[in-house]
Amino acid sequence: MTSGDSQALLHKLQKDSFDYFINEVNPLNGLIRDKTADDWPASIAAVGMALTVYPIGVERGCMAREDAIARTLATLRFFAASEQSDAPTATGYKGFYYHFLDMNSGQRVMDCELSSIDTALLIAGMLTAAGYFCADTPEEAEIRELADMLYRRVDWQWMRGRKRLMCHGWKPGKGFLRWYWEGYDEALILYVLALGSPTFPVERDSYDAWASTYEWKSVYGIDYLYAGPLFIHQMSHIWLDLRGIRDDFMRAHDLDYFENSRRATHVQQRYAIENPLGFPEYGELCWGITASDGPGPATRKIEGVQRKFYDYVGRGAPYGPDDGTLAPWAVAASLPFAPEIVLPSIEHYQGLHLCEQNQYGFKASFSTVFHHGRGGRRWVSPYHFGINEGPTVIMVENHLHDFPWRLTRQNTALQNGLRRAGFAGGWLDT
Repeated sequence: MTSGDSQALLHKLQKDSFDYFINEVNPLNGLIRDKTADDWPASIAAVGMALTVYPIGVERGCMAREDAIARTLATLRFFAASEQSDAPTATGYKGFYYHFLDMNSGQRVMDCELSSIDTALLIAGMLTAAGYFCADTPEEAEIRELADMLYRRVDWQWMRGRKRLMCHGWKPGKGFLRWYWEGYDEALILYVLALGSPTFPVERDSYDAWASTYEWKSVYGIDYLYAGPLFIHQMSHIWLDLRGIRDDFMRAHDLDYFENSRRATHVQQRYAIENPLGFPEYGELCWGITASDGPGPATRKIEGVQRKFYDYVGRGAPYGPDDGTLAPWAVAASLPFAPEIVLPSIEHYQGLHLCEQNQYGFKASFSTVFHHGRGGRRWVSPYHFGINEGPTVIMVENHLHDFPWRLTRQNTALQNGLRRAGFAGGWLDT
């Protein structure tokens, strides 16, 4: 493809995913549906992505600025006014919010946890919106004031627990979950926001405790900070421009997190080329293993091989689990790191017609080996997920225009959080 052709393809992909946030929303409170299933609740992570996506829509001519302002204000006003208490039906507590909320009432549903990481993604979106809506008008001033208040209200210190690590979450009547953020994962944005807080900051030892649990591996001759699912190497990068800046861990390995994600992306492609489990279609253009929807739970013998299939699970490469399920959106979200291998794969996935009769672009995931029905149709996820569509829109934008990163590079709290974590160099020093 020529550069013009590839840009047109990416803008089309971006627009299709953008429409998820236009349609799967309650405009009265700004809540975004977690996935396109009937009567399904909102995801606060998807709301954070929506607040980042709206400015992109304005910049790309997909949304009027006044509409973006109205949606953003509705969202922030809802979270500012929603119940903060330890009641099991509240929206949040201690400045944190429950993972899933009823689309209409905004109350906690599904016995879910007060989620530290999903609250961090929500706050990251709020801060992005505050950075964009900078005009001297009452509406845009209110956006900035509400975003600042909501960030200041989060008691990050309260969520810190064993070994100074940040806890995954808390449930009313049960207390803190037994899992903590350790091992390289999507929690970089969580720790940076907690370190940068102007009201309840955690200390540097929390970040050091997290980084001390990292695993450095060599896979296919590629040395990198390991995590199996592809989304882990993307999620914090949606908001944090980590090019050319390093913490102590990365300085010791003469690397930065952006280059690490590039290497992880190449490991994923190389795994598909090696194809140790012998899945059809895996190869140079067909890869992308991450946390995703799947055809299971089921066990089937296929062409003499007994295979186990999962539903929604954190698939990873090269150590699994891998049941032949691939996620095209996860490939698209790696675009800034390795466009030379991502663009040809996006074009390949377009040719598979996984987005036919489908208003939001690629479906969430598909199986290369699991078929069903009389016609032997390949399994394709029946749903779209907000946390898949958001990274597609935002990372295409970061790749083509550096726009979300340009906004967040100017955010004082994020700068402070990065510096307190030990980051230095590049744009952070200038």
